[in-house]
Amino acid sequence: MLTYDVTDIRVRYYDTDQMGIVYYGNYARFYEIGRVETMRYLGLNYKELEERGISMPVYDLTSRFIRPAKYDDLLTIRVTIPQMPKTRFMFAYEIFNQDGVLLNTGQTTLVFVRADTGRPCTAPDDLVEAARPFFA
Repeated sequence: MLTYDVTDIRVRYYDTDQMGIVYYGNYARFYEIGRVETMRYLGLNYKELEERGISMPVYDLTSRFIRPAKYDDLLTIRVTIPQMPKTRFMFAYEIFNQDGVLLNTGQTTLVFVRADTGRPCTAPDDLVEAARPFFA
């Protein structure tokens, strides 16, 4: 299992509602930030995968709101990849504030899709090889 922390994500005013609390829809964006940076940590990025003809649409998303994130909070997004990617790629998230308080948990599952056919495909070999040491 791989776990990676993406730190220092500042809650901006535009992330919040009128009460200064992060609007619930913005958590999907926080998940994406965590996912993209975790893939970079593995030596891969979305742009390169797309250039190779592989898309990764979100198949499902769940989110649990424990405490509110607020304007100017400094967030840490803990991303866990709980299983080896195959045709689906699962990510779990925990979002903490600057005091280490757990605010939110979530999960997304993405599917590897060939851009030219729109059909599912297996995870790219270089992604599997980069992830393999974490599942040995």
